[in-house]
Amino acid sequence: MPYFDHAATTPMRDCARQAWAEYSGLLNPGGQYGSGRRAAAVLAEAREEVAELLGADPVEVVFTGSGTEADNLAVRGLYRASRGGRVVASPIEHPAVLETVKSLAVTEGARLEWLPVTREGRVEDFSLLDAPAGVATLMWANNETGVVQPVAEAAARAAVVGTPFHVDAVQAVGKVPVDFHELGATTLAASAHKFGGPRGTGILLARRSPAPTAVITGGGQERGLRSGTVDVASAAATAAALREAVGEMAHEEARLIRLGEALVAGILREVPDARVTTPLPALPGHVHVLFPGANGDALIMLLDSLGLEASTGSACAAGVNRSSHVLEAMGVAPEAAAGALRLTLGRTSTEKDVEELVGEIGGVVTRARIAGSL
Repeated sequence: MPYFDHAATTPMRDCARQAWAEYSGLLNPGGQYGSGRRAAAVLAEAREEVAELLGADPVEVVFTGSGTEADNLAVRGLYRASRGGRVVASPIEHPAVLETVKSLAVTEGARLEWLPVTREGRVEDFSLLDAPAGVATLMWANNETGVVQPVAEAAARAAVVGTPFHVDAVQAVGKVPVDFHELGATTLAASAHKFGGPRGTGILLARRSPAPTAVITGGGQERGLRSGTVDVASAAATAAALREAVGEMAHEEARLIRLGEALVAGILREVPDARVTTPLPALPGHVHVLFPGANGDALIMLLDSLGLEASTGSACAAGVNRSSHVLEAMGVAPEAAAGALRLTLGRTSTEKDVEELVGEIGGVVTRARIAGSL
C-alpha cells in the first residue's frame, strides 16, 4: 500500500527490530550485579553511538519516552532553571512545544513573545532574541510544511545574551546532518520512530550547563533529568536505526528530492490551481499542497479508499476540525487551509507509489471539492 505519511511515523528498520530482539531480555541497568552491569554496558554503548552520530558528548544524551517528552523536559526545565521571565517561540511549533510554552504562561506566569513568520512559513526576524529570556525555542523543520528553519542563526543570537535555546529536531534527525555542538543550542529533541527506530523512545540532547531543571523526579536516572528505569532494548534499537539512517542520508536525500519533484510536477499537471506550500530549503521528500475549495477530510478518506495513505497535517482538537495553526501563522485563509494535504516520502517510497498517487489525485480533488461545497 503506497504510504505518504513518513512525517508521522516511518516503518521500523530491520536493524532496529534485530537490536531490540537481541537485548529485550536484559534486566535493570541500575543493578550492581552481573546482569545489571551487562544491561548498563549495552545502554552506555547506545548512548555513545547516538552522541557520536549527533555531534554530542555521551553525557549529553538523555533517553526519553518520546520526542514530546524530550520537548517538555527541555522547555519546562530550561525555563525553571533560568527562574522564569520571557519565553520566545515561533507560532508554528509542534504542539509538543507550542502547548508547553502556553502552559508556562498559565501556570508559571511566563510572558510569551512570538517570532514573526513569513508567508512561506519561515522565521527570519530574530530581533526578539536580542534581549535575555528565560528560554527561547525554534523547530528545525516544520512537521506540516517541511520548511527548514535557520536554527543555527537563532541559536547564535540567543547565545549572545545568554538565553537558553531549545531546538525541536524531531523531523530533522535522521534526514539532515545534525551536529549538536556546532549548532550551539542548549537542548535538542528527537524521536526514534521518525527515522526508523521504535515507537515510545525519544532523545534529549542537553548541555552540561545551563542544564534543565528536572521535570520528572525519582531515582535520578539519565543525569537526574529523566528518572525512571531506562528501556535498554529500545535505546539499542534507536542507536541502530540512527546509525543506518545517517549512513544512507546522502543517497536518500538525493532520491527523495527526485521523487518529491516528480510528485509536485504530477500534482500541478493534474490540478493546475494547486498551491505548493513547501518552499526551499525544506526536508527532502516533504510535499505540502493546498487544493482550493477541497475538503481535507474528504481528500484523506478518498485517498484511503484507493489504498493511498496520507495526512492533512491539520490539527484536530476534541473531535472538532479546525484550521492548522501553522497555516494561520503563515496568513493562509481558513477556506484555503481546509484543502491542505501533506505528502511525505521515506525510504520505502518508490516511483510507482508517486505515479499511482498522481494518477488518482485529479479525480480525488474533484470529489473533495464537491464535498467542500456542501
